[in-house]
Amino acid sequence: MYMEKLLENTQVVVLMGGLGTRLGLKNVPKAMADVNGIPFFDYQLRILKRWGFQKFLFLVGYQASMIEDYYGDGSRFQVQIVYSYDGKEQMGTGGALKNAYGMLEEEFILIYGDSFMDIDYRELVYRYYAVENPEIKGIMAILHNSNNFDKSNVIYEDGVLVLYDKSVDNQRMEYIDYGVSLLSKSVLDDVSLNFDIAEVLTKLSITGKLLAQVTTKRFYEIGKPSSLEEFRVYAKGRFDTVQRAVFFDRDGVINELYFNDDTEQLDSPFRKEEFVYKKGIIETLRKIQDSNYYVFIVTNQPAAAKGKVALEALYDLNTWIIQDLAKKGIDVEFVALCPHHPTGSKKTRNHFLIQDCKCRKPKAALLTDLYSVYSLDLENSFMVGDSYTDIIAGKKAGVRTILLGDMKCDMCQKLLENYPDFIVDDISGIVKIITGGK
Repeated sequence: MYMEKLLENTQVVVLMGGLGTRLGLKNVPKAMADVNGIPFFDYQLRILKRWGFQKFLFLVGYQASMIEDYYGDGSRFQVQIVYSYDGKEQMGTGGALKNAYGMLEEEFILIYGDSFMDIDYRELVYRYYAVENPEIKGIMAILHNSNNFDKSNVIYEDGVLVLYDKSVDNQRMEYIDYGVSLLSKSVLDDVSLNFDIAEVLTKLSITGKLLAQVTTKRFYEIGKPSSLEEFRVYAKGRFDTVQRAVFFDRDGVINELYFNDDTEQLDSPFRKEEFVYKKGIIETLRKIQDSNYYVFIVTNQPAAAKGKVALEALYDLNTWIIQDLAKKGIDVEFVALCPHHPTGSKKTRNHFLIQDCKCRKPKAALLTDLYSVYSLDLENSFMVGDSYTDIIAGKKAGVRTILLGDMKCDMCQKLLENYPDFIVDDISGIVKIITGGK
């Protein structure tokens, strides 16, 4: 349970000093803007709690008492919250951090209290610690942007964050900083008050000390009334409106298994060049999406825990799958990945991946963790898989289950009493069950 404890003990630092003047808010900080009856930041806190974070440091300035009166010490939200106060003078994002230097832990996640940022935070932490390079001082979440949501400011090429700089225009800048970073406290050692944290991040990128995590879901920043209203609509649809979902296993359902020459066995693909979609799956996903279901992928990927491949490669491939399916008109809401294995092997490099976790199917956490951040109609949702582990996980998670393939004797023994609700021998059968024959 080492990594679970690491997430629980990772400090999340929240910049909450923003004024709400452009939003027309009177004496209300942006983080406290009303969104469908609750403060804006409640939604972000819900996301962070889903990943297991427990320790928060709020950097407050304008109307600090309003924030502290509402969130208190965090106990009613089942977290721990402490506060650092900017005072009367605006200190800038970096100055607020430097002012709180004595309260910062050796590594911390930095986010903004006026933005909704829904990423795989465990991936952020895992990527940082998997590198084991003392020269690395941080990792930044980035989004492929092409000047869409705002001006792009990141050059990211061949898996490397080449440059982050908000002050320049460069045609190679196709990505934008997402607003989430994991940083070493040491990056603040040689700076003074009244600076922008972006200056530090730019220097880290130039010196090759900043990693990147590519994320695929857009962010919401409530800097103006139109963007606040846009988030209100999004939040109502996601958190307040019950929707159906289909959870797909990956290997053997979304894609073919790959023949690994090194082991001379069928295995999961580790790179996009090895990835081949199952016949009919694209049309299946499209029809299911068109029938107003969320599409999730939930997958056990223990290859890094067994030392077969780098952990980063597993995350990179899943990111590519989401991006490639998006080009095909299919929006995968999330890929939930379990990278753990209970025993590992002699080749294991990242030993923190060896654990008896909650997420490895047939346990159900890959599905149930999503329930806390989506409003789902479980009775009319489905788990689709080709293994007994998928069916048992689906049963434990309270959704209907579809087995793709044959019900062989050895599978019957492993399923015990957890028989699938439906058995189909091809993809078209899945569509008929889920969409009612559409």
